[in-house]
Amino acid sequence: MTGLDYYISCFKKYAQFSGRARRSEFWYFNLFHILVLVGIFYIIITLNIPTYFIAILLFYFGFSFIPNLSVTVRRLHDTNRSGWWYFISFIPLGSFVLLIFLLQDSYEGRNRYGLDPKAPPSLKEEDLYLDHLIGDYDDEKYV
Repeated sequence: MTGLDYYISCFKKYAQFSGRARRSEFWYFNLFHILVLVGIFYIIITLNIPTYFIAILLFYFGFSFIPNLSVTVRRLHDTNRSGWWYFISFIPLGSFVLLIFLLQDSYEGRNRYGLDPKAPPSLKEEDLYLDHLIGDYDDEKYV
């Protein structure tokens, strides 16, 4: 997948907070998100657009907030952390802790949030087949 594909896929998974997101999905989404914001700012500043056109910027912020939040939660799931860790960014220096979590490599193998997105398709199918045979797995094993 290309970076733009990751960006579009995050909007397609608009409010999907379950599952896992690889680092590439998270960081490409944020890269293109910033590029869109810079483009909107550039258009507003260079064309001397009246301030009421800043509503376009606010619309984009509102439109992209939920996809941004959902990809962040899925990225935290990929590191085997709850999405509630997102709220650590609201305390002093918590944003740095969140950044460290988001920079970490994926939790290898299956965790309580789903299959490893890096795993080859054959391993994913085998994992799904074993789940079908065994039933639900024990959450304590993955904590």
